[in-house]
Amino acid sequence: MASPKKPGSPEQYFIGKALDLGSLVRYQENAVVSKQVLNKKAGTLTLFAFDAGESLSEHTAPYDASLFILDGLAEVLIDGKPHVLKKGSMVILPANIPHAVNARKRFKMLLIMIRS
Repeated sequence: MASPKKPGSPEQYFIGKALDLGSLVRYQENAVVSKQVLNKKAGTLTLFAFDAGESLSEHTAPYDASLFILDGLAEVLIDGKPHVLKKGSMVILPANIPHAVNARKRFKMLLIMIRS
């Protein structure tokens, strides 16, 4: 028997259900919006919606991360090298390497962070 999910946790709403990921996060003018879908010790799943021209400045993460583009057009810089991603594209960001995310057009993505 499955254990009950913590009230208010993402798991309470999303586990065991078919999800249309693109519909779970909405664009907002001049903003980056995020919504966590799963938060476990092993990692997280987080949805983002970027309005055109918005960005996440260069940073590093202690774990590999994957970005999967659900809609729109993004530019991802990995160690200064640009990668243009469109709907259906994915890139793996290596741990401890600087990266940044820029919205060439508004876009939605799923961030998959796996801790190691």
